[in-house]
Amino acid sequence: MIRLALETDARRIGELWEEMVDYHAQFDQSTFRAAENGALLYERRMLDRLGDPQSRVLVAEANGEIAAYASAMIADITTEMFLPLRCGLLADIYVSEPYRRRGLGRELVERLCLWFRDQDVSHFEWHVSARNQTAMAFWETIGGQPTILRMRANVPGAEE
Repeated sequence: MIRLALETDARRIGELWEEMVDYHAQFDQSTFRAAENGALLYERRMLDRLGDPQSRVLVAEANGEIAAYASAMIADITTEMFLPLRCGLLADIYVSEPYRRRGLGRELVERLCLWFRDQDVSHFEWHVSARNQTAMAFWETIGGQPTILRMRANVPGAEE
């Protein structure tokens, strides 16, 4: 069952966020490093979004627990030098490992698309690790196409 997140869901969403960070660390350990209180800060951010009409936080329940969540918002993704480009931003989506390949991620995206459409938004964007082939395949099945490639290089002689 997909539903709007409640205040009482914040702790579980924080736990899922920690799982997501750990999962993504296998693809990029330099980017995905949670702060010591990262989950608590994330919980607070989710609580702030619950009352924001420009944000939407959904959870997916399975077997009596929250198995997945998604967080999205409506935003102008350009700077003031460009014409405004209002779109949906899928900030986070994560399905806990035991619940993958059951359609929960797709259901979350479909529900967010309904909300985006109600907000007169014609497209949405997200970030995905180029090394996460499973996620890349998922996004391609729902019509995702690369638009901008974010690249990184180490600075010669600099310490990480």
